[in-house]
Amino acid sequence: MRILVTGGCGFIGSHLVKKLLSMREIERVINLDSLTYAGQPYNLVDVENHRNYKFIHGSINDIELIGEILSSEAIDSIINLAAESHVDRSIGSVNEFIKTNIDGTRCILEQIVEHKNKGVDINLIQVSTDEVYGSLKPEEAPFVEETPLRPMNPYAATKASADMLVQSFVNTHGICAAITRCSNNYGPNQFPEKLIPLMILNSLEGKSLPVYGDGKQIRDWIHVSDHVSGIIATLKAVEENKVDSPFVINFGADNEMTNLEIVETVIEIIGVGREMIQFVSDRPGHDRRYAMGYGKAWELLSWEPLVMWREGITETVEWYLSNPEWIESIRSDEYRTWLENHYGRD
Repeated sequence: MRILVTGGCGFIGSHLVKKLLSMREIERVINLDSLTYAGQPYNLVDVENHRNYKFIHGSINDIELIGEILSSEAIDSIINLAAESHVDRSIGSVNEFIKTNIDGTRCILEQIVEHKNKGVDINLIQVSTDEVYGSLKPEEAPFVEETPLRPMNPYAATKASADMLVQSFVNTHGICAAITRCSNNYGPNQFPEKLIPLMILNSLEGKSLPVYGDGKQIRDWIHVSDHVSGIIATLKAVEENKVDSPFVINFGADNEMTNLEIVETVIEIIGVGREMIQFVSDRPGHDRRYAMGYGKAWELLSWEPLVMWREGITETVEWYLSNPEWIESIRSDEYRTWLENHYGRD
């Protein structure tokens, strides 16, 4: 297979690229990334000279560039991870989210159709999010693939819009696509606007640990390696025509925890005091609970999460402790400005 991964320098994308390059059946991996603040080339420094890997600096909004890559590299499948993905940033301004998440997806879809009209079929794996389903009440069962979409923040709305766009192109143009939706990821080299790496780095630097509201928002946490294995299982099922298009699949980990429990686990592992926790004003429209059922993934893909929480979070903390060069590489002025805007100066 010859794969185009968009957003491959990001957190999930970089783990996916490295896993694909380790697979014998993958002939070529092209990584298209615009290198915004969360796209870190350092994430892939250990594979940048791999004979089957090529990095291209560019945007999914560049429709001509996408078409050129699909043709020149004889791409079989696209895995679209390129996205603006942080809820807080979408509350400040949704413009970039609409541009990348919706219109960027349109560019990919239109190029797939153009190649299909020339007799070249290209599959699409659209990587979405659990947030398109909205918020769960404490007594409600986890989301399933048939749960109606009910996005509750601007970021989630743009991802739901992209999902619906994909489904419409499948119905209208007969392309082959799958949509994957996963719960909250954690693991090494995640950009520290996200909860777990932010808590780890602030703990290491002796800064306060900002927690939104009462900290009792619940998320289902999955290690990034388990998510990657789910994406690849979906890719294989689509390539082998084992599932109908559009194929929607959820990935979860049976690991529901409150944000406060997450923070307490991190500080326990690092060995700092609970007095560092600082409760701050909750963000607008903060969803209370997400949880993902993955029965369909087990039944059709033989997929299940393998990384246990305590093992995964301990490994993650140790990774940040052992990689000061990576930490330094992401300490940009933009990142510091974002922290000040959302949590105030320490």
